[in-house]
Amino acid sequence: MGSNDLGGWRRLNVGVVGGGIGGLCVAIALRRSGHEVTIYEKHDFAGEVGASVSCAANGTRWLHEWGVDVAKGDPVILKKLINRDWKTGEPVSVYDLDDYEKKWGYVYNMFHRQYMHSMLKDCALQEEGEGTPAKLLVNHACQEIDLAAGTITFKNGVKVTHDLIIGADGIGSVVRGVLGITPSKTPSDQSCLHANVMTEKAVELGLVDYSQNEALEYWGGQEGKWDKIVLSPCNGGKLLSYYCFFPREKGDYVNQSWGSEDRPIEELLAPYPELDAQVKAHLAIGIEVQPWRLWMHKPYPYLAKNMVCLLGDAGHPMMPHQSQGACMAIEDAGALGVLFSKRYFRGDIDESLSVYNDIRLPRVTRVQSAAARAAYNINERIGFSANKDIATYKVEDEKAKLTIEEMNAYDIPMDVEEQLALKRGEEFGAKFTKGLPIGLELPNGIIIGKE
Repeated sequence: MGSNDLGGWRRLNVGVVGGGIGGLCVAIALRRSGHEVTIYEKHDFAGEVGASVSCAANGTRWLHEWGVDVAKGDPVILKKLINRDWKTGEPVSVYDLDDYEKKWGYVYNMFHRQYMHSMLKDCALQEEGEGTPAKLLVNHACQEIDLAAGTITFKNGVKVTHDLIIGADGIGSVVRGVLGITPSKTPSDQSCLHANVMTEKAVELGLVDYSQNEALEYWGGQEGKWDKIVLSPCNGGKLLSYYCFFPREKGDYVNQSWGSEDRPIEELLAPYPELDAQVKAHLAIGIEVQPWRLWMHKPYPYLAKNMVCLLGDAGHPMMPHQSQGACMAIEDAGALGVLFSKRYFRGDIDESLSVYNDIRLPRVTRVQSAAARAAYNINERIGFSANKDIATYKVEDEKAKLTIEEMNAYDIPMDVEEQLALKRGEEFGAKFTKGLPIGLELPNGIIIGKE
């Protein structure tokens, strides 16, 4: 059967609710697939707050696929993952990434969130490149969506209708509520404060220059403890982004949000009396100390209904301990771009979103679960999960651990093709094979069997 035997590709008018990293990625993906995209951002600007974003090969591949100018994001290309002893700072477990690009075809990038967002926004909106430039409208906060008509009503009174609506509106998603999903979540037993350290300042004071390591650095996370420091270099190494985890009883931030008043340095240092002196000296010159709310979310039952689907944190919020949150949103966007491409889309939105749900939900649920386990055991972290020869190595279940192979070798187009073939085979059988003789081979390879 040809690709259009049961219908033809058609250009969709797509509305993306949320102008963050995930929303921009799906705008680029669907633009590249030939669709008309409008992004609606609730704030009066489309930007990002926060610090570093990890983009492993499974995310980087899509940036290149879409023709994003990655250099604009001023990334650090990671060469190592280093886990250090909490008190001495000596390496306990090292995962070398020197052959990473050769193995997986793409590098492991660390971006400053604001730079990554700007890079993606340029790509989505610019005249250059394949497809019609996406449109971005600010001050458009989603109020409700009519699931029968595909109409979005915004708090500013504007109403719009789209063929396809994507909820990329983050962990507090309004679109998720429209789909009838109520999050089941509990506060994590772990709290987090974030701080930025300028490498230039650290070097001036004679401190260790961690930017030279081109590594994701971890202190702690051993022996089933909540204490852990994670250092992510970005902006070409000029900025060091520190995530500082500790038990919630030492500081509870579940009801505080990023963007409030900076916390004092004393509060950042208080949970760590025995921390390695070198990294503690870095934290002592930290700026922009902000709380990061951590919640444990149970998987949602579905990601799509009618012409609406969820993407990124709106559909699968997860703990940060696998550094895969952004990559999962990028993969979501990649899957939608493939599903609605000229090669695979036959005009049936229900079919495409059904496959999106079928391929994305199991994968993101698996990463969610592994991210929760890695909160208190660094060996569950992708990369370190391969270091079986380390004396401190122990995982909950060897069969359930997340591996670098399953993350980076995953082939979305192949998964889409297999699921569509299965679905279309079943539909073809149901609609067109009734009464045909047993054993007849159809043009798509299906052999008629008994009912």
